[in-house]
Amino acid sequence: MRLVMTRTLLLLLATALLAACGREEPDTEQLGFYAFGTLVDLSLYPAGEYDVEAIETAVQEELEILHTSWHAWEPGSLGRTNELLALQGEFSAPPSVLPLIERGREMETLSDGLFNPALGKLVAAWGFHQDEPEGPPPDDDTLAELLDDPPRMQDIERSGVRLRGTHPDLQLDFGGLAKGMAVERVLELLAEQGVKAAIFNAGGDLMTLGRPQGRPWRVGIRHPHGGVLGSIELDAGEALFTSGDYERSYDWEGERIHHVIDPRTGRPSRGVDSATVLHQDPALADAAATTLMIAGPDAWPEYARKMGVEHALVVLEDHIEATPTLAERVQTGPDQEPLVVRELP
Repeated sequence: MRLVMTRTLLLLLATALLAACGREEPDTEQLGFYAFGTLVDLSLYPAGEYDVEAIETAVQEELEILHTSWHAWEPGSLGRTNELLALQGEFSAPPSVLPLIERGREMETLSDGLFNPALGKLVAAWGFHQDEPEGPPPDDDTLAELLDDPPRMQDIERSGVRLRGTHPDLQLDFGGLAKGMAVERVLELLAEQGVKAAIFNAGGDLMTLGRPQGRPWRVGIRHPHGGVLGSIELDAGEALFTSGDYERSYDWEGERIHHVIDPRTGRPSRGVDSATVLHQDPALADAAATTLMIAGPDAWPEYARKMGVEHALVVLEDHIEATPTLAERVQTGPDQEPLVVRELP
């Protein structure tokens, strides 16, 4: 019953958005289920052509494997890797973790360290290594100790499948990257299953495969303050990822504490309520969205350029900014103020 209700709700939401956009959409097969720690929506085109149950089972099984392997605090491959890295001796890494480590290194370099998956201890100190995050936040002494000599991805030595940690506080947490890599894997899996066109949406982060009837996909962009910010048409092979302060948070003494931690201050990022990135590389889009939130209202265009992102949008407290290329593609709702265009430096 829960799965049926979920599918119905997803279909109604999609229908309402498309009706608001004023366009009749191609007939798609709609699937909805809970996987990888989030609500998943899969649209397949054309409807009636695929073995839907087989595709749903394959996607769920793949996401279950990735979730178990990459989870930051539940037992699995990443948890075991963190235990061995802390011992600072050489060991053979689980194969599933190695791609995350390599992409994590790459994203840390591109972001000049604003995206740092080695700071798992800092994220855990804020109460986010549990299913329901809660306080208390770390005290000043704890933060000072964690920031005195923080670990980096470069503190992992690799020789083939052999790894060694060289920092006692090194703990990996690939939030902001793992979902992007999982979405990429699901799109590969759909192509292997013979799917011609699809859109895979994992909790608002999505990517397209092909084009239905040779036309682009139209999707909504969530507003962090509630509702839909606007809509955008996506071509084949485009990923749209958003990082927001609404995703994982808790209230502590009148302050909302969210999960995007700025490695420079050791505290939740400030100034950007959400950041949305469009790119053909879903892992980069995922990491870049987190990076732009951390960069802040003034510096986000600089970090978009550093990471090779041309299509980006950020929601600030009183207005919305976007790069010129994305501003041209977003159709905002009638109640939204016009986007403020920010040029990349």
